[in-house]
Amino acid sequence: MFKDRAVIALAIAETLIWAATFYVYPAMILRWEAAFGWSRLEVTGAVTLALFLSAAASPFMGKLIDRGFGPMMMTVTAFAAAVLLALIPLVTQLWQFYLVSSVMGVMWAGCLYDPCFALVTRARGLEAKSGIVRITLAAGFASTLTFPASYFLSENFSWQVSLWVFAAVVVFVTCPLMAWGAKKLENEERSDATLKAEIASEKAFLFLPYFWFLAFAFACISLLHGTTIHHFLPILSEKQVSADQAILLASLIGPMQVAGRIVMVMVEKQVSNHGVAIACCVSIGLAILILASAGSAFALLAFSVAFFGAAYGVVSIIRPLLAREILGGANFGAKTGMLALVYLVGSGSAPFLGSLIWTQGGYDLVLATMLGLAVIGLVLYWLAKRSVAQAS
Repeated sequence: MFKDRAVIALAIAETLIWAATFYVYPAMILRWEAAFGWSRLEVTGAVTLALFLSAAASPFMGKLIDRGFGPMMMTVTAFAAAVLLALIPLVTQLWQFYLVSSVMGVMWAGCLYDPCFALVTRARGLEAKSGIVRITLAAGFASTLTFPASYFLSENFSWQVSLWVFAAVVVFVTCPLMAWGAKKLENEERSDATLKAEIASEKAFLFLPYFWFLAFAFACISLLHGTTIHHFLPILSEKQVSADQAILLASLIGPMQVAGRIVMVMVEKQVSNHGVAIACCVSIGLAILILASAGSAFALLAFSVAFFGAAYGVVSIIRPLLAREILGGANFGAKTGMLALVYLVGSGSAPFLGSLIWTQGGYDLVLATMLGLAVIGLVLYWLAKRSVAQAS
């Protein structure tokens, strides 16, 4: 593992870019409500718009990866995300916050997991799994860095200083690591011949029913995950969980993601990707069920975090693997870009949709809806597997 320096560089870079530019939104939601006087719907609406624009930009970013521009794209978008993060403390109007967040969403399309995993798969083909696992093992700690770091910096200095510190880390640590690691991967000899040359229409996969079943299955999980993450602290606040306990629980999500990935590595020879996918859907549904019924009992809430974090941590790994397994390797950047578009539409809808449902029935209704999404996602995934088997 430690000899694979390109993967190590990207693992650190992905950890920091997620921590500094993505998880900062759920970590800061209550502070921004207090500082700006905006409603929860208004704050989460900005995140929703950002993720929608990230979705819209993903196919274009995928094409850049297919054409060999991945390293430059990832570095430039990470740097731009840092600049945008540093601008948030300077906004005074809601439209300015929306503008900065919107451009941030486009930058996410170029530097978060989807482009990174597409680049790894492009470089290593069928051997990409180990690299993806290693990157996610590290990046699973992103939220663990964000919640306590933002809490400490905000309490001892200000939330503005917190964002500026995160932005500096991205510029001076993340960007150099991302540039070097991505370039080194791009220069590797690809191990899968189908990725070198295959005459096929770039858009042919859009007419495959199992592509859409898989895409919408991923979208259900992204919607469920995004709603839970962005509303996790408000959910705990409604349950009258203390601030210290809430931060601790939120900080446990990252380590649980890593734990889930370690378990997957341990059982990968005994369990297929198909079995892992089913187990993830069931575990996420169980986590939501526990969260809904736990009240303020810390032990039960911790169990919910454990199931949720571990399952979603594995989802981050198997998404590109299932895409490669079901859809094939040709034009993989374009395929993952389109999958990311649908996935991010779900994720983008999550913060605002969660707030909207909350206004109608509180977080009990939100969690009931999320449980339903876990079931729908499982059914859609099963249909994708069944359809591709019939087409073979």
